[in-house]
Amino acid sequence: MEKKTETLGTVTEFTIQAPQLGREKTIWVYLPYNYDEAGKRFPVIYMHDGQHVFDHAESEKREWHVEDKLNVLHSEAIIVGIEHGGTNRRIDEMTPYKNEKYGGGHADDYLSFIVNTLKPYVDEHYRTLTDKENTTIFGSSVGGLISFYAMLKFPDIFGNAGVFSPSFWFSHEIFDLMETVQKIEGRIYFMAGDHESMGMVPDIEKMEQLLLERMADSKRLHKKIVHNGRHNEVLWAREFSDAYTWLMG
Repeated sequence: MEKKTETLGTVTEFTIQAPQLGREKTIWVYLPYNYDEAGKRFPVIYMHDGQHVFDHAESEKREWHVEDKLNVLHSEAIIVGIEHGGTNRRIDEMTPYKNEKYGGGHADDYLSFIVNTLKPYVDEHYRTLTDKENTTIFGSSVGGLISFYAMLKFPDIFGNAGVFSPSFWFSHEIFDLMETVQKIEGRIYFMAGDHESMGMVPDIEKMEQLLLERMADSKRLHKKIVHNGRHNEVLWAREFSDAYTWLMG
């Protein structure tokens, strides 16, 4: 009997001007194993910290190895990894409000790049399902914070959010914003470890309660607290598959 050859997804990259940020961004794109099927369109997950999403030899200890996990899952989604702004710009780009100690507060510019420049480019050049139900935003730490913020600010664009170890501590204004929201229709996956900062789990539980008060269906919110989980890529990489499966379910 002839042995069947396994077909894997592929990762490519390109650069794109980000006029909202005044520089270029490198973007990595994972296309699923069956992308070449005629006429088929795919959901899209936009992931922050693109340098750590896929396999890059220069940062092995910080990789999520997402393509390996997607291949095992036989993923049928396009994953878009967005380069972060480096040590000097990452916090600035991915925090919606300023912190007295750490600065930041320019997430609106970064999200404008995603919504007004990157997503239109991706939708034009790849066979995507463009509606909000098939558009997910995903990140960890301040990437988790901005993913949650993005869903509040652009509910007609992002119908799902993967929110790992969110830095809700950065500014109480994220809670103030949540309290102004009347209704939440999107799907949100919260994940954190119980050995992160002291405020991590209480902050998630506080936000969870605010969300449930505004959700018609509590099944659209999932929370997972990982025993002995710490604030690092080891935890986030290990938990990616479960989050992906729930969000794509």
